[in-house]
Amino acid sequence: MKYTEEHEWLLSEDDLIVVGITAYAAEQLGDVVFVELPEVGTEVTKDEEIVVIESVKAASDILAPLDGEIVEVNETLADNPGLVNEDPTGDAWFFKMRPSDLSPMDDYMDEAAYKDFIG
Repeated sequence: MKYTEEHEWLLSEDDLIVVGITAYAAEQLGDVVFVELPEVGTEVTKDEEIVVIESVKAASDILAPLDGEIVEVNETLADNPGLVNEDPTGDAWFFKMRPSDLSPMDDYMDEAAYKDFIG
């Protein structure tokens, strides 16, 4: 897994990247009550806002970690947004994307660096 400074996790799965938020981010958000996911087939650009998360505390955006195409979204989150709080690094992934270039993955943190980052 790789981690972004925006508290997203990225998991390489064959030629796809699975994207979600970290347990730290889910804890900071509080109880998640709504998740708006992108459409399958959407072409995204790195750092573009593509997911909206609303919690009892705040609204937050998930940014595209890479350029590419959204190939699958986690429909379960529409009916059960609280899953983000229950299993943020497992069943509560947001989307899978086919990146046009994997080289930016090298710029993201590994688990040890992320743990240092969140202190």
